[in-house]
Amino acid sequence: MRILLEAMSARSQEWRHGYDLMKQTGLQSGTLYPLLMRMTEQALVEAQWCEPTRPGRPARHAYRLTAAGVALANASITANSGPGLRAALA
Repeated sequence: MRILLEAMSARSQEWRHGYDLMKQTGLQSGTLYPLLMRMTEQALVEAQWCEPTRPGRPARHAYRLTAAGVALANASITANSGPGLRAALA
């Protein structure tokens, strides 16, 4: 969960799609989506449906950290890494 929190905290106010998070974190979909669901249930992440930008495409979920998620991510970054991690994730 830590790698996902840290990746999402780099752009915490933006809605992010799962595919983008998979590319950034290297997590496989079978790991990423259950984590996102669990984090949503724990009120660390909020999710919303996004209408397709192109005709014929399905709606997609987008995710972003809640205030509690940002606080946990910041605590994780502070406790487990040096000050350069946030810059490396950006």
